[in-house]
Amino acid sequence: MARFFIDRPIFAWVIALVIMLAGALAIRTLAIEQYPQIAPPTVEINANYPGASAQTIENAVTQVIEQNMTGLDGLLYMASNSSSFGRAQITLIFEPGTDPDIAQVQVQNKLQLATPLLPEAVQRQGISVTKSTGGFLMVAALISESGEHSWNELADYIASNMLEPLSRVDGVGRTQLLGAQAAMRIWVDPNLMTSYNLAISDITAAIASQNAQVSVGELGGLPAVRGQQLNATITAQTRLSTEQEFRDVVLRVLPDGSLLTLGDVARVELGSELYSVKVELNGQASAGIGISLATGANALATAEDVRARLDDLAEFFPQGVKVTVPYDSTPFVEVSLARVVHTLVEAVILVFLVMYLFLGNLRATFIPTIAVPVVLLGTFAVLAAFGYSINTLTMFGMVLAIGLLVDDAIVVVENVERVMEEDGLSPLEATRKSMDQITGALIGIALVLSAVFVPMAFFGGATGAIYRQFSITIVSAMALSVVVALTLSPALCATLLKAPKPGHQTRKGFFGWFNRRFDQAAGGYQGWVGKLIHRGGRMMLIYLVIAGVMALLFARMPTSFLPNEDQGSVITMVQLPPGATLQRTEAVMRQIQEYFNSQEDVEHIFTIAGFSFAGAGQNAGMAFVRLNDWSERPGQAHSAQAIAAQANQALGQIRAAPAFVPVPPPSPRSGTAAGSSVARPAPGGVGPQAPLRRRDPVLRAAPA
Repeated sequence: MARFFIDRPIFAWVIALVIMLAGALAIRTLAIEQYPQIAPPTVEINANYPGASAQTIENAVTQVIEQNMTGLDGLLYMASNSSSFGRAQITLIFEPGTDPDIAQVQVQNKLQLATPLLPEAVQRQGISVTKSTGGFLMVAALISESGEHSWNELADYIASNMLEPLSRVDGVGRTQLLGAQAAMRIWVDPNLMTSYNLAISDITAAIASQNAQVSVGELGGLPAVRGQQLNATITAQTRLSTEQEFRDVVLRVLPDGSLLTLGDVARVELGSELYSVKVELNGQASAGIGISLATGANALATAEDVRARLDDLAEFFPQGVKVTVPYDSTPFVEVSLARVVHTLVEAVILVFLVMYLFLGNLRATFIPTIAVPVVLLGTFAVLAAFGYSINTLTMFGMVLAIGLLVDDAIVVVENVERVMEEDGLSPLEATRKSMDQITGALIGIALVLSAVFVPMAFFGGATGAIYRQFSITIVSAMALSVVVALTLSPALCATLLKAPKPGHQTRKGFFGWFNRRFDQAAGGYQGWVGKLIHRGGRMMLIYLVIAGVMALLFARMPTSFLPNEDQGSVITMVQLPPGATLQRTEAVMRQIQEYFNSQEDVEHIFTIAGFSFAGAGQNAGMAFVRLNDWSERPGQAHSAQAIAAQANQALGQIRAAPAFVPVPPPSPRSGTAAGSSVARPAPGGVGPQAPLRRRDPVLRAAPA
């Protein structure tokens, strides 16, 4: 095989160029993310039941849907959240490797069986099924710089003009309004309703019948009479849009012939759909959008497209309204990958310098060096073929592979030079003879190294998701290095190398000095090893001591699933006692704002009262705290972990509701905060208090 390319060097160059071209095209299409898809695919079902309590939603909506989610392929478990302001959220977690699109279709089919059993109000509101990941990819917020627009107006603008365009961005799994849109509010007077013998159902029925678009026919429709000159649609009634129109809704005709209208028994005003959520940015009234990433989507590309869409929408904002992104999980991905790429470039440069130092020949150094970009670009093509992404693990695999992939080319060059020196052959003949000697060795080296990494590709679960891409990266780089060593490297040796001149080993200058010093060091090392061989007992004792120290350090070293790194932000969650009002939650959030605004490392804080990842309700709250750029926070004392630890200590003193300040998870797809969560299902019929009684002893026993 090698002789074929030695005699046809142009063909070897063509193969190398094809490999590089395939890799260059693959880079443009590969997804970029911090870590591969670690978390299992999830599908979310969201339903709204306005005005219902959490217990009502649990009984009438959540349990009905859960009971019909049977027979789904690869379903691991379900988790549901029934909130006190009329929202049900059911999350279905599937086995790793499950196709999220197929899972979503199966969930939608099962949901069709449950929909007729749900309350009419829930069906009318609509039930959404999305494939999404836990937490938010990013949060966008609107503020009125002049203070002219209230939080309700900002939220209504988002609901009317921004939610739908952003939800259509490729890669967005779900958009959530952090606030509430405008709605016509009807505040009934119970005394007047009693005096007129009215029920709430009478009012809702009257509004439903009179607030409708009704088409009663057509004037001049076909077949028309001869001579008809006009064609028009007749509309007898349109939807109500003003407060006065709602006040004029007829509830009943009284015995004296007068009309009892809605305005006679209720106060009608245009207000907010929900008053249980209040959003602020740095203490200023705001409204926001929480954007979740779709399963399998490209985080960086999605965030970039969302920002571009926000810029397009900003051209039509009302006067004085500005959009800000107080939380974004992607900048850290860009920074971490940029550091890996920087390390990769440094490794390539170091490999070149080391090879030039030991080979002492620029032509001989060029041959292994050119194998580096060919193999690396080819590896990107293999990653694209397997459907993988550019992430920290694949790039780390390439950094490690650099030292391995140049070995094959170095072996080719060194053996060709040895044959030329010992046999006095020309570069062409020496290359032919050399490749006959080492072709089997090159293939054997690749097979042995592949045997070390290939088993990692068959790991299951989240561990397999992490190491599979790393393994494929190393193995594919090794395989391509052998291909290059059998095609391009011998062709280059035959055309670029020159026969050595007599006495070339007595080279003067820097390389001659380096070779002499290296030979002296090698001789000294051999002598030192020879002495140690005669002291086997002592050396074995030293070895056992070193091994024991390593085992001790290994046992004491802290462990984690993924390294917990500074991502440039922290999250704050608050849970007040059950029954606490929104005013109490807002008071706690103001204390949190004051604390973080006083910290020099904080850029801004985005608070939400009435909603958190741990649940929604008047007693829940959370905040997204964006820190200054990493360059402005040097030292471990200014890291996100240190800031979170200080905040936990300071905010834990709040008597109304101690705040919990976690850092974002290492992988945005793996949850809402770093750390682990424990859930224990309770048998049916025991009520919510039984799990709480079991939870409290666990919390008291947990370390601080």
